[in-house]
Amino acid sequence: MINPKKQLVLHATQKESYRMKNRTNKNRPALLWMLLITSSLPASAQKEAYMLFKENGKKVNYEKMLEEAAGADVVLFGELHNNPISHWLQLELTGDLYNLKADRLVLGAEMFEADNQLIMDEFLSGLISESKFEDEARLWKNYATDYKPLVKVAKEHGLRFIATNVPRRYASTVYGQGAAFLDSLSDEAKSYMAPLPLEYDTMLNCYYQLIHGPEMQGHGSINLADAQAIKDATMAHFILENWEPGKLFVHYNGAYHSDDFESMNWFLKRSRPDLKIVTISTVSQEETDQLAEESEGKANFIIVVPSSMTTTY
Repeated sequence: MINPKKQLVLHATQKESYRMKNRTNKNRPALLWMLLITSSLPASAQKEAYMLFKENGKKVNYEKMLEEAAGADVVLFGELHNNPISHWLQLELTGDLYNLKADRLVLGAEMFEADNQLIMDEFLSGLISESKFEDEARLWKNYATDYKPLVKVAKEHGLRFIATNVPRRYASTVYGQGAAFLDSLSDEAKSYMAPLPLEYDTMLNCYYQLIHGPEMQGHGSINLADAQAIKDATMAHFILENWEPGKLFVHYNGAYHSDDFESMNWFLKRSRPDLKIVTISTVSQEETDQLAEESEGKANFIIVVPSSMTTTY
């Protein structure tokens, strides 16, 4: 004989099961309708945050970019400075590369100047606090949202983070006075930049356009090209100083400094022709399903983000 209390519980359970089944059946037409609408939407209506392309304009997945980056000596990740997709993918790629490379990974960035390397090292080693570092380092205005997460990766995993850029006061004076100004600096000041004299090919498109390009509207000059070249040369110099065979150096920089396999890439290859470099660029387009013709060949991998994307500043 079934226990009356147990029978009562069983009856209540069956009743609740029926009620839930009945409610699901009632909602099923609405659910099917929603699924039908979603499946019939065109791909463009799904609002992709980004699309990834190879330099030849063919679509590629993230896993392919990760694979090629992991096999490189140097990765130059060209960002749009205020683009959140650039910064998110930098963080994702860095974390995934750490999982593959561990302590063989070295990080570095345009956003930190070489004379701040000591304070960067002191912070990463725990010698000074985060607040001291942030108060005394010359940080970009979007540091908290865009670069702090990358520095945090280095600190959490005991990685080196290299401040690769020439101090901005020197680049600014080069723009005003020309590269000859650099010869007047002290030996200590010169230690924060690429070895002098500054030598580069002014016919490279990245520099030629700064001197003669129509978009400069008559304001181009050799001084402007020199100012950009000393940045590129210095970033390349400190990448090579902190890289060794078996390591992977991931560098974050504005896309200008690595696009078209020029700029930093040119200086790196001039010193180490055998270096395996993977470049990544970021571009903005109204439509992201196809790479614009003018962006083909910019980098090994090109991240296309919609022009309607919100910005970090």
